Amino acid sequence: MKTSIGAAICACLGMTSLAMAQDLPETTIKVIGNLSSSTQSKKVETPFWTGGIQDASGGQVTAEFRSWDQLGLKGPEVFGLLSKGGAHVATAQLGHHSGSDPINDGNDLAGMSASFDDFAAASEAFFPVLSDYYADKLGLHLISLQSYQSQVVYCREAFSGLADLKGRRVRTSGASQADFINYIGGVAINVPFGDVQQSLEQGVIDCAITSTVGGYTSRWYEGADYIYALPINFGAGATAANLEWWNAQPDSVRTFLTDELEALSDAMWVQNREEDAMGIACNTSGPCDLGEPAGMTLVDFTEADVALRNEAFVAAVLPGWIERCGEVCEGAYDDALASVTGLARQ
Repeated sequence: MKTSIGAAICACLGMTSLAMAQDLPETTIKVIGNLSSSTQSKKVETPFWTGGIQDASGGQVTAEFRSWDQLGLKGPEVFGLLSKGGAHVATAQLGHHSGSDPINDGNDLAGMSASFDDFAAASEAFFPVLSDYYADKLGLHLISLQSYQSQVVYCREAFSGLADLKGRRVRTSGASQADFINYIGGVAINVPFGDVQQSLEQGVIDCAITSTVGGYTSRWYEGADYIYALPINFGAGATAANLEWWNAQPDSVRTFLTDELEALSDAMWVQNREEDAMGIACNTSGPCDLGEPAGMTLVDFTEADVALRNEAFVAAVLPGWIERCGEVCEGAYDDALASVTGLARQ
């Protein structure tokens, strides 16, 4: 059943019964939120923490909420700060934390998931693995996993599919995207997100990967004329709590927060499914709720593209991740993810 963003947000704000709310002690939570300029932050996360949680708790639970960029952070520091007690709860992009802990790439490896449904299934299967790691190694309690929009390829010049990216300089984000592009013959390039539009326009790079809405709102269409329909991956986020703080809370608070934050995560998934399609429409011929359609050409994918994507994942992306991550990720893939992806490890 299709659920609108608004309905999902309303649901996440009203999950807890008034009876439970009346049992809650007065609690103030220090929260670090995700990137403030994202639609996910503006439409879902910020309204929840700045008003919704207080309404749902009958005024008993309030939050001191700031997004990580508003705190002057760059992203990769968020969970480290959380583990040291700099906040009680935080939401962050897992890709930002895969350099220090490669296990964070596990549910969103490039080439692993063909659709939002596949990505959701991989996230559900991977949750217990990541939860145990966070508790044992990082001093964090994992509460929920979120999506972003599909990560797709934008290119300056015409191309017919994955194989046609051979020899092209492609801006990637993270090790698994780089492994993927290098395997198919492209040249993975590291360019800061804020420099991508200009790099495309000036021909410093030939292509770049980001989300469907992110590329539109960043005006990548000013330097790229083609957008690819095949998702490379999806972008993953997580909400976690400082484990010591979490364990010190009464059962009523932990239950309340678990229910509300799982519902908040559901609202984020709904939003990103809807905005994913909107991003494609905005970049091409519309309709577009975000502005004027960009008029880019949509490049469809073929069965050969799907086969090459699977080959790149099995031959390059998965071995690269296991090499960076070690036995814990090797076991996680074999025990939790292989049956979901249908792609056996070589």
